[in-house]
Amino acid sequence: MCRIAGIISEKLSQNEIRDKVKLMCRALQHGGPDDEGIFEDANAHLAFGHRRLSIIDLSSNGHQPMADAGKNVWITFNGEIYNYPELKTELLRLGVQFKSATDTEVILQAYLNWGTAAFTRLRGMFAFALYDTGKALTYLVRDTAGIKPLYYSVNGAELGFASEVRAFKESGLVTEKAPDWQIRLLAFGHIPEPYTTLKNVFSLPKGHFLCWNHQSAGYTLNRYHADNLQNTVTSAAEARRLIHDMLNQSVNRQLIADAPIGVFLSGGIDSSLITLLADQQKKEQLKTISIFFDEKNYDERSYQNIVNNKINGQNFSHLVKQSDFDTFFPQIVNAMDMPTTDGINSWFISKYAHDSGLKAVLSGVGADELFGGYPSFNRIKYLGYLRKLPSWLLKMSVNFFPSNYKRLTSMATDHPAADYMALRGFFSVADISNLLDTGIDHINKVLFGTVPARPPHSYDYEHASWFETHFYMQNQLLRDTDVMSMSHGLEVRVPFLDEDFNQTAQSVVPEIRFNKIQPKKILIDSFNSLIPSEIWNRPKMGFTFPLQKWMNEHQQISNTDNYKGKAAQNIIKQFKNKRIHWSKAFALYLVQNNG
Repeated sequence: MCRIAGIISEKLSQNEIRDKVKLMCRALQHGGPDDEGIFEDANAHLAFGHRRLSIIDLSSNGHQPMADAGKNVWITFNGEIYNYPELKTELLRLGVQFKSATDTEVILQAYLNWGTAAFTRLRGMFAFALYDTGKALTYLVRDTAGIKPLYYSVNGAELGFASEVRAFKESGLVTEKAPDWQIRLLAFGHIPEPYTTLKNVFSLPKGHFLCWNHQSAGYTLNRYHADNLQNTVTSAAEARRLIHDMLNQSVNRQLIADAPIGVFLSGGIDSSLITLLADQQKKEQLKTISIFFDEKNYDERSYQNIVNNKINGQNFSHLVKQSDFDTFFPQIVNAMDMPTTDGINSWFISKYAHDSGLKAVLSGVGADELFGGYPSFNRIKYLGYLRKLPSWLLKMSVNFFPSNYKRLTSMATDHPAADYMALRGFFSVADISNLLDTGIDHINKVLFGTVPARPPHSYDYEHASWFETHFYMQNQLLRDTDVMSMSHGLEVRVPFLDEDFNQTAQSVVPEIRFNKIQPKKILIDSFNSLIPSEIWNRPKMGFTFPLQKWMNEHQQISNTDNYKGKAAQNIIKQFKNKRIHWSKAFALYLVQNNG
């Protein structure tokens, strides 16, 4: 797990390219504190940079950028390939010789033997740049779930890439702000892919590779992974068996490490299950990291203790208080890379995992999206009803909806993002117009002006799963988990997003995969002898902090004098009077403090 960066440019001198890549690496040092490497090819006008967090093969053999023995291919790689032992065995049979025990070298040899078809065979979380010297091609490649970030910018005959947006700005490669990032943040609470806070810096789509041709100084964007899944599992017993076996395989894969590894344990179903499965493999070596609060409504120690009492490992439990939030608030905001209303919880638990000596942890992210763990799964049918209303009626209704429901008027526009705003949105288009003093037509163009991928179904559970996966998890949970953990030099692994497990779960027919009464019932039933009933037979809480109270008492956020414009000050007054959720106030704070 690392941070990567690079530049290919016919505009800059080789010295300028090298210096800018070094600056990019310096900006990414927090995510790769163990080592730094630079590779240059002056004939290709190229430099690759790498910051290393050593997890597998801790020796100098893991130094990157790395090349094969003949220096035909160079790579700078961020991530983990969990099936690299199997791929390595297959390559050894083909006569390939290896000089290290790294998964990085397996990627190199897989490409040399199978070409771009190798990308489809990788199982893991990854983002890498690969330079084929003979073909004069450079590939940027991102994993199928979009777990690891990879941003790129093309400016004529120049390509830049990095693991974080900040690297472009701090190196001077791209400094101009994207003009409409505030609109997106106020609408969604995050900046959705492929957009960023910088002009012409975009996120590489998951399951894609960008191919840069050095001779023509042009590129193509190619999908190497397509979702062509079919619901083929119609037996509940078979579904339980497959889910049981495949999740066990996923957890076993993701425990591979030559550095200390643990589990985030919140006390919910997902983290508890991952902890119990990991304990079966690691036993006394397993460490769990938990957080608790003085605020009793948010304290899950009793559930954490139920799981900890069943395992052999060591638990590190940390109290987080209002004073901690106040003290670390500037560091949290700085760690974001791009403004987001989530991630505060990830920052704290990552800090404590790092302080406890861990370099890698497993997380329960992904189960809610796969198995119907959010309220949106039962709410989405109401969007179907609203879709039957004429758009003119929805537009007129803006003056009649209570403030918390004005976002429903977004459904006057036929667009998936409009549906998502109705489900999980923050401010309505009209509110954004008032807050930013921007025309409604322009806001609608920014939010709904592109033609995205469409959900495959119609306002049912699978439709909700698509929304939660492609909007909330992709743009918020995964991005925030990655950037907050890597700010502490910590790797977070997500077994529920293993490619093979995902394919298995999505092959189960919706009637079995989802349950209206008991969220994630098929997951619970698949491990009913392992998960204590006290863990799943209770109201869902989520990994939640008492931020409504903490932010209300935090002067930077709750002081109306810190905000420009009557519309913004009115929002903060409503927040102080407990009439709106903390996330809206926080989004507004981020907009006004990231000019």
